[in-house]
Amino acid sequence: MDKTRDILRQVRDGVLDPEEAVLALKLSPFEDLGYAKVDHHRSLRQGATEVIYGAGKTPEQIAGILEAMRRHGDKTVLITRLSPENAEILRRRFPLDYRPEARMAVLGEFPAPDGLGKIVVATGGTSDIPVAEEAAVTAEALGNRVVRIYDVGVAGLHRLQARLPEIMEASVLIAIAGMEGALASVLGGLVDCPVIAVPTSVGYGASFGGLSALLSMLNSCASGVSVVNIDNGFGAGYLASRINHMEKKE
Repeated sequence: MDKTRDILRQVRDGVLDPEEAVLALKLSPFEDLGYAKVDHHRSLRQGATEVIYGAGKTPEQIAGILEAMRRHGDKTVLITRLSPENAEILRRRFPLDYRPEARMAVLGEFPAPDGLGKIVVATGGTSDIPVAEEAAVTAEALGNRVVRIYDVGVAGLHRLQARLPEIMEASVLIAIAGMEGALASVLGGLVDCPVIAVPTSVGYGASFGGLSALLSMLNSCASGVSVVNIDNGFGAGYLASRINHMEKKE
């Protein structure tokens, strides 16, 4: 923080132009922990603090990153792909809100929703819910109001039709499905908002671990459908939040 204070003093003393100061802050260095380089200025550049990817990290490494972020004053820290075992170890040191279905934890309070509208998260089936919860919790941790609409796949379109009023009120729609991934195209043809499609690895042999759903979604004939990687609920929730917080730039 010493460098940040020095930059602010230069602005106060008229040595540095405010626009130059903003650029300098955006390019300020990270905190090097040896095993991780914590980017404390992510929120300045991108509007949200750094998210910790939990898979492959030891509890001690995650704890060190959490301590660094907490020292810096980050109010809400999100940890993705966190195993129940590591979550239990970390909860002995930190007041984590662990969501086992989403495999995510949050340190700090969820912010009040301040997005432009609602993000609707819809799944084809119940088996897609873990990916959907990853998307929903991510969006909520980034300050969005989220509506969950689960198990409305194309095997029974009447279930989807029953929720159309809520679906059509969305500012952003996240369509999550495995099998043949048809839900994204169906929803894309019904709504006037961006649709983020998430293929899941749910399905039988010929689904190839989500590859069939991925290719179907990439080949959607509905306009306005974008696609993230297989089982990438976090990526969908993050992108939906970006869209839901868009402002016109002069």
